Amino acid sequence: MAIDIISWVAVGLMLATSTVILINRDWRLSLGALAVQYIAAFWLVTRHLPFVMGSVKLITGWMVVAVLGMTRLGLPSAEDEKEESFLPNGQWFRVVFMCIVAFVSVGAMPRIESAIPGLGWQVIAGSLLLVGAGIIHLGMTSDTLNVILGLLTMLTGFEILYAAIESSILVTGLLAVTNLGLGIVGSYLLIAGSFPIEMEDKG
Repeated sequence: MAIDIISWVAVGLMLATSTVILINRDWRLSLGALAVQYIAAFWLVTRHLPFVMGSVKLITGWMVVAVLGMTRLGLPSAEDEKEESFLPNGQWFRVVFMCIVAFVSVGAMPRIESAIPGLGWQVIAGSLLLVGAGIIHLGMTSDTLNVILGLLTMLTGFEILYAAIESSILVTGLLAVTNLGLGIVGSYLLIAGSFPIEMEDKG
């Protein structure tokens, strides 16, 4: 019973952190929310995987957060967030989208649980919330850091659901490498995007 309560708290943390990442424009707060999101994901993953395999997800996630944070910290101040949006970018607009994702997740839980018994409602809810939040994030921004955060959020949601279905050590390792690869690519793109600004300053 206590485990179920903690799992629902983890789902609530996922909803809160993914909303913060979506509506927030401060990269420090976004990376902090992502780090907390990995803690919640770690708890749900360990419901179906051994503690050691689940901790791989947590450590990998924090490594990605550290890489992105150090890279962003070293960029010129002129590289402040100037986000391009394909849709209206008001905060309430994004909150409404997250509410829609939450309602869809709640509605889909019984169907998925009946189709694949034994997953657990908390695991299904957390997975769907993160996948939905990641997709919305990718559709509403073209900022490099935010795109990487959206991809990492979506991948985390996939990992939570996949861990409940398949407990392969190889797949867990490949997903960890994928997360690290996204972090490294995102770091490279952030640095590469700062070069034109430096060139203009020198000119």
